[in-house]
Amino acid sequence: MVLQTIPARIRWSVDLMDVQPDDHVLEIGCGPGYGAEMICTRLETGKLFAIDRSESGVDRTKRRCARFLEAGRLTVRQIDLATLRVPVKRLTKVYAFNVNLFWVRDCADEVALLHERLLPGGAIYVYFEATRPEQVPEMVEKTSAVLTAAGFRTQVVQRKVPACVGVIGRR
Repeated sequence: MVLQTIPARIRWSVDLMDVQPDDHVLEIGCGPGYGAEMICTRLETGKLFAIDRSESGVDRTKRRCARFLEAGRLTVRQIDLATLRVPVKRLTKVYAFNVNLFWVRDCADEVALLHERLLPGGAIYVYFEATRPEQVPEMVEKTSAVLTAAGFRTQVVQRKVPACVGVIGRR
């Protein structure tokens, strides 16, 4: 089964999201489609809208997840979060792994859009692979600050092997 080729860091992060069959999820930076595949296997009536700025990321996700595209559970678009207009009126979860936007530049407008689109009780899950441990405090601090400023309640989660950190913002 293809799911066994999904890296442990992605399995851990998606497991923490506790995707429900009827969730409406936005994935930011879908890349090779590992997260999209795991999320879609858990959806029944729910949907995943996956975006990536990279054409190759979109293509890889579409190839890896063709069965979910055909089933109508997945939509994939090449677009930047800053210009995104989410086709789903309300989201239950937002997922991002190794998306530097949240800690390398001002993304208040993007995070405000996500807060607006998330249903009360919904959450944003922002994860980073901690390959450079010296950067982890800055990643956590800046990501937590931007989510808190937008009205999210934040929680930090970590995993030692593979080394990952996540900031969860609950609406």
